[in-house]
Amino acid sequence: MRFTAGWRRYRQRFGTRATIGKDLRAGVVLGVESVPDGLAAGLLAGVNPVLGLNAYIVGTLFGALATGSVFMTVQATGAMAVIIADVPEIQGTNASAAVATLTVMAGIVMLALGLAGLGSLIRFIPAAVLIGFVNAVAVNIVLSQLANLTGYASDADNRLARTWDSALNFGQMSWESILVGSATVAVILVLERTRLGALSMVVGIVAGSILAVLLPPASVAVISDVAEVTRALPALSLPDISMVFGLLIPALSLALVGLVQGAAISGSIPNPDGKYPNASADFRGQGIANIASGVMQGIPVGGSMSATALSRAAGARSASANLIACGVMLASVLAFAPLIGYTAMPALAGLLMVVGVRTFKLHQLIMVARTGAVPATVCAVTFILTVVIPLQYAVLAGVGLAVVLHIARQSNRVRVRRLLFDDTNSRPIETAAPAVLTPGDVVVLTAYGSLFFASSASFRDQLPDPGHSAPGAYVVIRLRGTDELGVTFLTMLRVYARELASADAHLMIAGIGARVRHQMEITGVAEVIGTQNIFAAEPRVGDAVARALDAIDSRRREDESD
Repeated sequence: MRFTAGWRRYRQRFGTRATIGKDLRAGVVLGVESVPDGLAAGLLAGVNPVLGLNAYIVGTLFGALATGSVFMTVQATGAMAVIIADVPEIQGTNASAAVATLTVMAGIVMLALGLAGLGSLIRFIPAAVLIGFVNAVAVNIVLSQLANLTGYASDADNRLARTWDSALNFGQMSWESILVGSATVAVILVLERTRLGALSMVVGIVAGSILAVLLPPASVAVISDVAEVTRALPALSLPDISMVFGLLIPALSLALVGLVQGAAISGSIPNPDGKYPNASADFRGQGIANIASGVMQGIPVGGSMSATALSRAAGARSASANLIACGVMLASVLAFAPLIGYTAMPALAGLLMVVGVRTFKLHQLIMVARTGAVPATVCAVTFILTVVIPLQYAVLAGVGLAVVLHIARQSNRVRVRRLLFDDTNSRPIETAAPAVLTPGDVVVLTAYGSLFFASSASFRDQLPDPGHSAPGAYVVIRLRGTDELGVTFLTMLRVYARELASADAHLMIAGIGARVRHQMEITGVAEVIGTQNIFAAEPRVGDAVARALDAIDSRRREDESD
Protein backbone atom coordinates (compact mmCIF):
# COMPACT_ATOMS: atom_id res chain seq x y z
CA MET A 1 0.00 0.00 0.00
CA ARG A 2 2.78 2.42 0.90
CA PHE A 3 4.60 1.72 -2.38
CA THR A 4 1.38 2.17 -4.35
CA ALA A 5 0.65 5.51 -2.69
CA GLY A 6 4.22 6.67 -3.29
CA TRP A 7 4.08 5.66 -6.95
CA ARG A 8 0.78 7.52 -7.34
CA ARG A 9 2.30 10.69 -5.89
CA TYR A 10 5.36 10.33 -8.10
CA ARG A 11 3.26 9.98 -11.25
CA GLN A 12 1.50 13.24 -10.45
CA ARG A 13 4.68 15.17 -11.29
CA PHE A 14 4.17 14.24 -14.95
CA GLY A 15 0.72 15.81 -15.17
CA THR A 16 -2.51 14.50 -16.68
CA ARG A 17 -4.23 14.38 -20.04
CA ALA A 18 -5.44 17.90 -19.39
CA THR A 19 -1.87 19.24 -19.16
CA ILE A 20 -0.19 17.24 -21.93
CA GLY A 21 -1.02 19.80 -24.64
CA LYS A 22 0.73 22.67 -22.89
CA ASP A 23 3.60 20.42 -21.83
CA LEU A 24 4.05 19.34 -25.45
CA ARG A 25 4.35 22.92 -26.66
CA ALA A 26 6.75 23.87 -23.87
CA GLY A 27 8.84 20.74 -24.44
CA VAL A 28 9.19 21.41 -28.17
CA VAL A 29 10.23 25.02 -27.57
CA LEU A 30 12.75 24.04 -24.89
CA GLY A 31 14.10 21.10 -26.90
CA VAL A 32 14.64 23.08 -30.10
CA GLU A 33 16.31 25.94 -28.22
CA SER A 34 18.50 23.54 -26.24
CA VAL A 35 20.27 22.04 -29.28
CA PRO A 36 22.37 25.10 -30.14
CA ASP A 37 22.52 26.06 -26.48
CA GLY A 38 24.00 22.67 -25.57
CA LEU A 39 26.60 22.93 -28.32
CA ALA A 40 27.49 26.41 -27.06
CA ALA A 41 27.86 25.08 -23.51
CA GLY A 42 30.36 22.48 -24.70
CA LEU A 43 32.26 25.15 -26.61
CA LEU A 44 32.31 27.40 -23.53
CA ALA A 45 33.60 24.51 -21.42
CA GLY A 46 36.51 24.06 -23.80
CA VAL A 47 35.54 20.51 -24.75
CA ASN A 48 33.95 18.79 -27.72
CA PRO A 49 30.68 20.75 -28.25
CA VAL A 50 28.84 17.44 -28.63
CA LEU A 51 29.59 16.71 -24.95
CA GLY A 52 27.62 19.82 -24.05
CA LEU A 53 24.67 18.61 -26.11
CA ASN A 54 24.92 15.16 -24.49
CA ALA A 55 24.81 16.83 -21.07
CA TYR A 56 21.68 18.72 -22.04
CA ILE A 57 19.96 15.52 -23.20
CA VAL A 58 20.93 13.39 -20.19
CA GLY A 59 20.61 16.17 -17.60
CA THR A 60 17.15 17.17 -18.79
CA LEU A 61 15.98 13.55 -18.72
CA PHE A 62 17.25 12.59 -15.27
CA GLY A 63 16.42 15.99 -13.81
CA ALA A 64 12.81 15.49 -14.87
CA LEU A 65 12.79 12.06 -13.24
CA ALA A 66 14.67 12.71 -10.00
CA THR A 67 14.57 16.31 -8.71
CA GLY A 68 12.17 17.48 -6.03
CA SER A 69 11.22 20.43 -8.21
CA VAL A 70 8.68 19.47 -10.87
CA PHE A 71 9.66 22.27 -13.23
CA MET A 72 13.45 22.41 -12.78
CA THR A 73 15.40 21.90 -16.00
CA VAL A 74 18.83 20.41 -15.33
CA GLN A 75 21.39 21.41 -17.95
CA ALA A 76 24.97 22.65 -18.22
CA THR A 77 25.02 26.28 -17.04
CA GLY A 78 27.37 29.03 -18.13
CA ALA A 79 28.99 29.31 -14.70
CA MET A 80 29.70 25.59 -14.56
CA ALA A 81 31.02 25.56 -18.13
CA VAL A 82 33.52 28.32 -17.38
CA ILE A 83 34.77 26.38 -14.35
CA ILE A 84 35.26 23.29 -16.52
CA ALA A 85 37.28 25.33 -19.03
CA ASP A 86 39.76 26.23 -16.27
CA VAL A 87 40.49 22.59 -15.34
CA PRO A 88 43.85 21.61 -16.91
CA GLU A 89 43.07 17.88 -17.02
CA ILE A 90 40.29 18.27 -19.58
CA GLN A 91 42.77 19.65 -22.11
CA GLY A 92 45.11 16.65 -21.85
CA THR A 93 45.42 13.47 -23.85
CA ASN A 94 42.94 11.69 -21.57
CA ALA A 95 40.33 14.45 -21.75
CA SER A 96 37.36 12.11 -22.18
CA ALA A 97 38.10 10.23 -18.96
CA ALA A 98 38.81 13.51 -17.14
CA VAL A 99 35.42 14.96 -18.09
CA ALA A 100 33.65 11.75 -17.07
CA THR A 101 35.50 11.61 -13.74
CA LEU A 102 34.89 15.28 -12.97
CA THR A 103 31.18 15.03 -13.76
CA VAL A 104 30.63 11.87 -11.73
CA MET A 105 32.54 13.31 -8.76
CA ALA A 106 30.44 16.48 -8.80
CA GLY A 107 27.34 14.28 -8.92
CA ILE A 108 28.49 12.19 -5.97
CA VAL A 109 29.04 15.34 -3.88
CA MET A 110 25.57 16.65 -4.75
CA LEU A 111 23.93 13.28 -4.10
CA ALA A 112 25.71 12.88 -0.75
CA LEU A 113 24.60 16.34 0.42
CA GLY A 114 21.06 15.58 -0.67
CA LEU A 115 20.94 12.21 1.09
CA ALA A 116 22.29 13.86 4.24
CA GLY A 117 19.48 16.42 4.09
CA LEU A 118 21.89 19.34 3.90
CA GLY A 119 19.92 21.48 1.48
CA SER A 120 19.87 24.30 4.03
CA LEU A 121 23.66 24.69 3.76
CA ILE A 122 23.21 26.90 0.73
CA ARG A 123 21.89 29.74 2.90
CA PHE A 124 25.35 30.05 4.47
CA ILE A 125 26.82 31.27 1.16
CA PRO A 126 26.62 35.09 1.27
CA ALA A 127 24.84 36.92 -1.52
CA ALA A 128 27.94 39.11 -1.93
CA VAL A 129 29.96 36.04 -2.98
CA LEU A 130 27.30 34.92 -5.45
CA ILE A 131 26.88 38.37 -6.99
CA GLY A 132 30.63 38.84 -7.41
CA PHE A 133 31.01 35.35 -8.85
CA VAL A 134 28.09 35.46 -11.30
CA ASN A 135 29.03 38.87 -12.68
CA ALA A 136 32.66 37.83 -13.08
CA VAL A 137 31.48 34.68 -14.86
CA ALA A 138 29.60 36.94 -17.26
CA VAL A 139 32.85 38.76 -18.05
CA ASN A 140 34.66 35.43 -18.46
CA ILE A 141 32.00 34.14 -20.86
CA VAL A 142 32.53 37.12 -23.15
CA LEU A 143 36.33 37.07 -22.94
CA SER A 144 36.54 33.30 -23.44
CA GLN A 145 34.79 33.52 -26.82
CA LEU A 146 37.02 36.14 -28.43
CA ALA A 147 39.09 33.45 -30.16
CA ASN A 148 36.04 31.72 -31.64
CA LEU A 149 34.49 35.03 -32.66
CA THR A 150 37.59 36.56 -34.26
CA GLY A 151 39.43 33.50 -35.52
CA TYR A 152 42.60 34.62 -33.70
CA ALA A 153 43.72 32.22 -30.95
CA SER A 154 46.10 33.86 -28.50
CA ASP A 155 48.52 31.66 -26.55
CA ALA A 156 48.72 33.99 -23.52
CA ASP A 157 48.39 32.56 -20.01
CA ASN A 158 44.96 33.84 -18.90
CA ARG A 159 41.83 35.44 -20.31
CA LEU A 160 42.86 39.02 -19.57
CA ALA A 161 46.24 38.51 -21.20
CA ARG A 162 44.64 36.80 -24.19
CA THR A 163 42.20 39.68 -24.56
CA TRP A 164 45.04 42.21 -24.56
CA ASP A 165 47.04 40.11 -27.01
CA SER A 166 44.02 39.85 -29.32
CA ALA A 167 43.60 43.62 -29.28
CA LEU A 168 47.26 44.06 -30.23
CA ASN A 169 46.91 41.60 -33.11
CA PHE A 170 43.74 42.94 -34.65
CA GLY A 171 45.18 42.55 -38.13
CA GLN A 172 45.44 38.78 -37.74
CA MET A 173 41.75 38.34 -37.02
CA SER A 174 39.46 36.68 -39.56
CA TRP A 175 36.96 39.13 -41.00
CA GLU A 176 34.83 36.17 -42.11
CA SER A 177 34.54 34.88 -38.54
CA ILE A 178 33.73 38.33 -37.19
CA LEU A 179 31.08 38.76 -39.90
CA VAL A 180 29.40 35.45 -39.02
CA GLY A 181 29.44 36.18 -35.29
CA SER A 182 28.14 39.72 -35.75
CA ALA A 183 25.36 38.54 -38.06
CA THR A 184 24.30 35.94 -35.49
CA VAL A 185 24.14 38.55 -32.73
CA ALA A 186 22.17 40.92 -34.95
CA VAL A 187 19.60 38.26 -35.87
CA ILE A 188 19.13 37.31 -32.22
CA LEU A 189 18.69 40.91 -31.07
CA VAL A 190 16.18 41.70 -33.82
CA LEU A 191 14.08 38.53 -33.72
CA GLU A 192 13.88 38.16 -29.94
CA ARG A 193 11.52 41.14 -29.94
CA THR A 194 9.11 39.18 -32.10
CA ARG A 195 6.90 36.21 -31.23
CA LEU A 196 9.90 33.92 -31.70
CA GLY A 197 11.29 35.02 -28.34
CA ALA A 198 13.96 32.56 -27.16
CA LEU A 199 13.78 30.67 -30.47
CA SER A 200 15.53 33.67 -32.02
CA MET A 201 18.74 32.08 -30.73
CA VAL A 202 18.08 29.02 -32.88
CA VAL A 203 17.33 31.15 -35.93
CA GLY A 204 20.45 33.23 -35.26
CA ILE A 205 22.68 30.14 -35.16
CA VAL A 206 21.11 28.78 -38.36
CA ALA A 207 21.47 32.13 -40.14
CA GLY A 208 25.09 32.52 -39.06
CA SER A 209 25.94 28.98 -40.13
CA ILE A 210 24.31 29.47 -43.56
CA LEU A 211 26.35 32.64 -44.00
CA ALA A 212 29.51 30.70 -43.13
CA VAL A 213 28.74 28.17 -45.89
CA LEU A 214 28.42 31.01 -48.43
CA LEU A 215 31.83 32.44 -47.52
CA PRO A 216 35.13 31.15 -48.98
CA PRO A 217 35.77 27.47 -48.03
CA ALA A 218 37.57 26.83 -44.71
CA SER A 219 37.45 30.54 -43.83
CA VAL A 220 35.12 29.93 -40.88
CA ALA A 221 35.52 27.14 -38.31
CA VAL A 222 32.60 24.75 -37.87
CA ILE A 223 31.84 22.03 -35.33
CA SER A 224 32.84 19.22 -37.71
CA ASP A 225 36.38 20.68 -37.71
CA VAL A 226 36.81 19.73 -34.05
CA ALA A 227 34.33 16.88 -33.53
CA GLU A 228 32.33 14.31 -35.42
CA VAL A 229 28.58 14.54 -34.95
CA THR A 230 27.00 11.14 -35.57
CA ARG A 231 23.46 9.81 -35.59
CA ALA A 232 23.84 7.98 -32.29
CA LEU A 233 22.78 8.07 -28.68
CA PRO A 234 25.36 9.20 -26.10
CA ALA A 235 27.84 6.34 -25.55
CA LEU A 236 29.21 5.12 -22.23
CA SER A 237 32.33 6.79 -20.82
CA LEU A 238 33.82 5.44 -17.60
CA PRO A 239 35.60 7.64 -15.04
CA ASP A 240 39.27 7.15 -14.20
CA ILE A 241 39.87 6.51 -10.48
CA SER A 242 43.48 7.70 -10.75
CA MET A 243 42.26 11.23 -11.54
CA VAL A 244 40.07 11.61 -8.46
CA PHE A 245 42.56 13.46 -6.25
CA GLY A 246 43.55 15.98 -8.91
CA LEU A 247 39.93 16.77 -9.74
CA LEU A 248 38.67 17.04 -6.15
CA ILE A 249 38.68 20.85 -5.86
CA PRO A 250 37.07 21.45 -9.28
CA ALA A 251 34.40 18.85 -8.45
CA LEU A 252 33.61 20.54 -5.13
CA SER A 253 33.42 23.94 -6.81
CA LEU A 254 31.15 22.62 -9.56
CA ALA A 255 28.88 20.96 -7.02
CA LEU A 256 28.70 24.17 -4.99
CA VAL A 257 27.87 26.36 -7.99
CA GLY A 258 25.37 23.88 -9.39
CA LEU A 259 23.58 23.54 -6.07
CA VAL A 260 23.42 27.29 -5.52
CA GLN A 261 21.87 27.81 -8.94
CA GLY A 262 19.45 24.96 -8.32
CA ALA A 263 18.50 26.36 -4.92
CA ALA A 264 17.55 29.64 -6.59
CA ILE A 265 15.01 27.70 -8.65
CA SER A 266 13.75 25.72 -5.64
CA GLY A 267 13.13 28.90 -3.70
CA SER A 268 11.42 30.86 -6.47
CA ILE A 269 9.31 28.42 -8.51
CA PRO A 270 6.73 26.36 -6.57
CA ASN A 271 5.48 22.95 -7.64
CA PRO A 272 1.97 22.58 -9.15
CA ASP A 273 0.53 21.99 -5.66
CA GLY A 274 1.71 25.45 -4.60
CA LYS A 275 4.40 24.15 -2.25
CA TYR A 276 8.07 24.94 -2.73
CA PRO A 277 10.26 21.90 -3.37
CA ASN A 278 12.69 20.52 -0.82
CA ALA A 279 16.22 21.74 -1.55
CA SER A 280 17.75 18.44 -0.41
CA ALA A 281 15.54 16.54 -2.87
CA ASP A 282 16.79 18.82 -5.63
CA PHE A 283 20.36 18.12 -4.48
CA ARG A 284 19.72 14.41 -4.90
CA GLY A 285 18.15 14.84 -8.32
CA GLN A 286 20.99 16.99 -9.61
CA GLY A 287 23.49 14.49 -8.23
CA ILE A 288 21.82 11.62 -10.09
CA ALA A 289 21.70 13.72 -13.28
CA ASN A 290 25.43 14.44 -13.03
CA ILE A 291 26.37 10.82 -12.46
CA ALA A 292 24.30 9.85 -15.50
CA SER A 293 25.80 12.67 -17.58
CA GLY A 294 29.31 11.64 -16.59
CA VAL A 295 28.94 8.04 -17.73
CA MET A 296 27.14 9.07 -20.94
CA GLN A 297 29.74 11.48 -22.36
CA GLY A 298 28.33 14.66 -20.88
CA ILE A 299 29.71 17.53 -18.81
CA PRO A 300 28.57 18.64 -15.32
CA VAL A 301 25.00 19.92 -15.08
CA GLY A 302 22.86 21.80 -12.60
CA GLY A 303 19.55 23.56 -12.27
CA SER A 304 19.28 26.11 -15.09
CA MET A 305 17.21 29.16 -14.23
CA SER A 306 17.08 30.36 -17.85
CA ALA A 307 15.93 26.99 -19.23
CA THR A 308 13.40 26.54 -16.41
CA ALA A 309 12.03 30.04 -17.00
CA LEU A 310 11.79 29.37 -20.75
CA SER A 311 9.86 26.16 -20.16
CA ARG A 312 7.47 27.84 -17.74
CA ALA A 313 6.96 30.81 -20.07
CA ALA A 314 6.14 28.39 -22.90
CA GLY A 315 3.36 26.89 -20.79
CA ALA A 316 4.89 23.90 -18.95
CA ARG A 317 2.49 22.36 -16.44
CA SER A 318 4.47 19.32 -15.30
CA ALA A 319 7.80 17.49 -15.57
CA SER A 320 6.58 15.98 -18.84
CA ALA A 321 7.72 19.18 -20.57
CA ASN A 322 11.33 18.29 -19.76
CA LEU A 323 10.84 14.70 -20.93
CA ILE A 324 9.45 15.98 -24.23
CA ALA A 325 12.37 18.43 -24.54
CA CYS A 326 14.77 15.53 -24.10
CA GLY A 327 12.95 13.63 -26.85
CA VAL A 328 13.14 16.64 -29.18
CA MET A 329 16.89 16.95 -28.63
CA LEU A 330 17.40 13.24 -29.30
CA ALA A 331 15.29 13.41 -32.45
CA SER A 332 17.28 16.41 -33.65
CA VAL A 333 20.58 14.56 -33.21
CA LEU A 334 19.33 11.41 -34.91
CA ALA A 335 17.74 13.28 -37.80
CA PHE A 336 20.07 16.21 -38.39
CA ALA A 337 23.49 15.10 -37.10
CA PRO A 338 25.35 15.89 -40.36
CA LEU A 339 23.79 19.36 -40.50
CA ILE A 340 24.73 20.02 -36.85
CA GLY A 341 28.35 19.50 -37.91
CA TYR A 342 28.07 22.59 -40.13
CA THR A 343 27.24 24.83 -37.16
CA ALA A 344 29.63 27.77 -37.30
CA MET A 345 31.82 28.27 -34.23
CA PRO A 346 31.64 32.10 -34.49
CA ALA A 347 27.85 31.81 -34.48
CA LEU A 348 27.96 29.88 -31.19
CA ALA A 349 30.46 32.43 -29.86
CA GLY A 350 28.08 35.25 -30.75
CA LEU A 351 25.26 33.49 -28.91
CA LEU A 352 27.44 33.05 -25.83
CA MET A 353 28.47 36.70 -25.89
CA VAL A 354 24.83 37.76 -25.89
CA VAL A 355 24.27 35.49 -22.89
CA GLY A 356 27.37 36.84 -21.14
CA VAL A 357 26.46 40.49 -21.58
CA ARG A 358 22.95 39.87 -20.28
CA THR A 359 24.22 37.90 -17.30
CA PHE A 360 26.21 40.93 -16.12
CA LYS A 361 24.07 42.91 -13.65
CA LEU A 362 25.68 46.25 -12.81
CA HIS A 363 22.84 47.23 -10.49
CA GLN A 364 23.62 44.20 -8.29
CA LEU A 365 27.24 45.30 -7.88
CA ILE A 366 26.13 48.84 -7.02
CA MET A 367 23.67 47.49 -4.44
CA VAL A 368 26.39 45.44 -2.73
CA ALA A 369 28.79 48.41 -2.74
CA ARG A 370 26.18 50.51 -0.94
CA THR A 371 25.41 47.81 1.62
CA GLY A 372 28.64 48.09 3.60
CA ALA A 373 32.40 47.65 3.62
CA VAL A 374 32.41 43.94 4.43
CA PRO A 375 30.00 42.73 1.69
CA ALA A 376 31.60 45.14 -0.79
CA THR A 377 35.05 43.72 -0.01
CA VAL A 378 33.83 40.13 -0.31
CA CYS A 379 32.11 40.88 -3.62
CA ALA A 380 35.10 42.75 -5.06
CA VAL A 381 37.63 40.09 -4.06
CA THR A 382 35.42 37.30 -5.43
CA PHE A 383 34.94 39.21 -8.68
CA ILE A 384 38.65 39.89 -9.16
CA LEU A 385 39.71 36.35 -8.26
CA THR A 386 37.10 34.87 -10.61
CA VAL A 387 38.45 36.92 -13.50
CA VAL A 388 42.14 36.40 -12.72
CA ILE A 389 42.54 32.85 -11.37
CA PRO A 390 40.89 29.50 -12.24
CA LEU A 391 37.27 29.60 -11.18
CA GLN A 392 37.35 26.47 -9.02
CA TYR A 393 39.74 28.25 -6.65
CA ALA A 394 37.94 31.58 -6.88
CA VAL A 395 34.65 30.06 -5.70
CA LEU A 396 36.20 28.46 -2.63
CA ALA A 397 38.34 31.53 -1.90
CA GLY A 398 35.28 33.78 -2.01
CA VAL A 399 33.34 31.55 0.38
CA GLY A 400 36.37 31.28 2.68
CA LEU A 401 36.86 35.05 2.75
CA ALA A 402 33.19 35.59 3.52
CA VAL A 403 33.38 33.15 6.43
CA VAL A 404 36.49 34.83 7.88
CA LEU A 405 35.05 38.33 7.58
CA HIS A 406 31.72 37.18 9.04
CA ILE A 407 33.48 35.67 12.05
CA ALA A 408 35.54 38.83 12.51
CA ARG A 409 32.44 41.01 12.33
CA GLN A 410 30.44 38.83 14.74
CA SER A 411 33.29 38.67 17.24
CA ASN A 412 33.44 42.47 17.43
CA ARG A 413 29.69 42.85 17.89
CA VAL A 414 29.52 41.32 21.36
CA ARG A 415 28.36 43.86 23.93
CA VAL A 416 28.42 43.37 27.69
CA ARG A 417 25.97 45.54 29.66
CA ARG A 418 25.28 45.98 33.37
CA LEU A 419 21.84 45.43 34.90
CA LEU A 420 21.13 47.67 37.91
CA PHE A 421 18.36 46.61 40.29
CA ASP A 422 16.70 49.04 42.69
CA ASP A 423 13.77 48.90 45.09
CA THR A 424 11.46 51.17 43.08
CA ASN A 425 10.90 48.83 40.13
CA SER A 426 11.26 45.12 39.54
CA ARG A 427 12.69 45.77 36.08
CA PRO A 428 16.44 46.51 35.93
CA ILE A 429 18.16 49.53 34.43
CA GLU A 430 20.70 48.76 31.70
CA THR A 431 23.97 50.71 31.84
CA ALA A 432 27.56 50.36 30.73
CA ALA A 433 29.63 47.70 32.47
CA PRO A 434 32.18 49.11 34.93
CA ALA A 435 35.81 48.94 33.88
CA VAL A 436 37.02 48.19 37.42
CA LEU A 437 35.47 46.02 40.14
CA THR A 438 35.35 47.76 43.51
CA PRO A 439 35.32 45.98 46.90
CA GLY A 440 31.87 44.80 47.99
CA ASP A 441 30.29 45.60 44.63
CA VAL A 442 27.66 43.35 43.00
CA VAL A 443 27.78 43.60 39.20
CA VAL A 444 25.12 41.81 37.16
CA LEU A 445 26.10 41.54 33.49
CA THR A 446 24.23 40.42 30.38
CA ALA A 447 25.65 39.88 26.91
CA TYR A 448 24.40 40.63 23.40
CA GLY A 449 25.78 38.91 20.33
CA SER A 450 27.23 35.52 19.46
CA LEU A 451 29.31 33.93 22.19
CA PHE A 452 31.86 31.72 20.44
CA PHE A 453 35.60 31.27 20.18
CA ALA A 454 36.30 34.46 18.20
CA SER A 455 34.23 36.65 20.53
CA SER A 456 35.88 35.42 23.74
CA ALA A 457 38.59 38.08 23.78
CA SER A 458 36.12 40.89 23.08
CA PHE A 459 33.82 39.58 25.85
CA ARG A 460 36.70 39.42 28.34
CA ASP A 461 37.83 42.96 27.53
CA GLN A 462 34.42 44.26 28.61
CA LEU A 463 34.37 42.48 31.99
CA PRO A 464 35.29 44.54 35.07
CA ASP A 465 38.92 44.17 36.12
CA PRO A 466 39.20 42.91 39.75
CA GLY A 467 42.70 44.30 40.15
CA HIS A 468 44.75 43.03 43.07
CA SER A 469 41.99 43.24 45.65
CA ALA A 470 38.19 43.46 45.53
CA PRO A 471 37.06 41.68 48.69
CA GLY A 472 33.38 40.76 48.93
CA ALA A 473 32.65 41.69 45.30
CA TYR A 474 30.49 39.53 43.04
CA VAL A 475 30.21 39.40 39.25
CA VAL A 476 27.02 37.71 38.02
CA ILE A 477 27.07 36.87 34.29
CA ARG A 478 23.66 36.17 32.78
CA LEU A 479 23.85 33.67 29.89
CA ARG A 480 20.18 32.98 29.27
CA GLY A 481 19.51 31.83 25.69
CA THR A 482 23.05 30.57 25.12
CA ASP A 483 22.82 27.01 23.83
CA GLU A 484 26.49 26.16 23.72
CA LEU A 485 29.88 27.54 24.75
CA GLY A 486 33.07 26.50 23.00
CA VAL A 487 36.37 25.53 24.61
CA THR A 488 37.85 28.99 24.08
CA PHE A 489 34.96 30.73 25.83
CA LEU A 490 34.88 28.23 28.69
CA THR A 491 38.63 28.65 29.17
CA MET A 492 38.15 32.41 29.37
CA LEU A 493 35.51 31.96 32.11
CA ARG A 494 37.84 29.66 34.05
CA VAL A 495 40.68 32.19 33.90
CA TYR A 496 38.39 35.07 34.90
CA ALA A 497 36.98 33.09 37.84
CA ARG A 498 40.53 32.52 39.12
CA GLU A 499 41.38 36.22 38.69
CA LEU A 500 38.36 37.12 40.79
CA ALA A 501 39.23 34.51 43.40
CA SER A 502 42.78 35.87 43.71
CA ALA A 503 41.25 39.29 44.41
CA ASP A 504 38.91 37.76 47.04
CA ALA A 505 35.92 38.25 44.71
CA HIS A 506 33.48 35.74 43.25
CA LEU A 507 32.03 34.79 39.84
CA MET A 508 28.45 33.59 39.38
CA ILE A 509 26.79 32.27 36.23
CA ALA A 510 22.99 32.60 35.91
CA GLY A 511 20.36 31.45 33.44
CA ILE A 512 22.23 28.61 31.76
CA GLY A 513 20.60 25.60 30.13
CA ALA A 514 21.32 21.94 30.74
CA ARG A 515 23.81 21.64 27.86
CA VAL A 516 25.95 24.59 28.95
CA ARG A 517 25.96 23.31 32.53
CA HIS A 518 27.07 19.89 31.26
CA GLN A 519 29.88 21.53 29.29
CA MET A 520 31.03 23.38 32.39
CA GLU A 521 31.00 20.21 34.46
CA ILE A 522 32.93 17.95 32.05
CA THR A 523 35.56 20.64 31.37
CA GLY A 524 36.13 21.41 35.05
CA VAL A 525 34.96 25.02 34.74
CA ALA A 526 32.07 24.37 37.14
CA GLU A 527 34.53 23.19 39.79
CA VAL A 528 36.61 26.36 39.46
CA ILE A 529 33.57 28.65 39.61
CA GLY A 530 31.85 26.52 42.24
CA THR A 531 28.66 24.59 41.60
CA GLN A 532 26.94 26.69 44.28
CA ASN A 533 27.63 29.73 42.08
CA ILE A 534 25.89 28.34 38.98
CA PHE A 535 22.15 28.91 38.62
CA ALA A 536 20.05 27.18 35.97
CA ALA A 537 17.54 29.04 33.82
CA GLU A 538 13.98 29.22 35.12
CA PRO A 539 10.74 29.46 33.09
CA ARG A 540 10.20 33.01 34.38
CA VAL A 541 12.76 35.41 32.94
CA GLY A 542 14.93 36.91 35.68
CA ASP A 543 14.37 34.21 38.32
CA ALA A 544 17.89 32.77 37.93
CA VAL A 545 19.47 36.20 38.49
CA ALA A 546 17.13 36.80 41.43
CA ARG A 547 18.24 33.52 43.02
CA ALA A 548 21.87 34.52 42.53
CA LEU A 549 21.28 37.88 44.23
CA ASP A 550 19.40 36.16 47.07
CA ALA A 551 22.35 33.81 47.52
CA ILE A 552 24.72 36.78 47.74
CA ASP A 553 22.54 38.47 50.39
CA SER A 554 22.31 35.23 52.35
CA ARG A 555 26.09 34.73 52.36
CA ARG A 556 26.71 38.29 53.45
CA ARG A 557 24.28 37.92 56.35
CA GLU A 558 26.07 34.74 57.37
CA ASP A 559 29.42 36.54 57.23
CA GLU A 560 28.06 39.38 59.39
CA SER A 561 26.69 36.94 61.97
CA ASP A 562 30.09 35.26 62.19
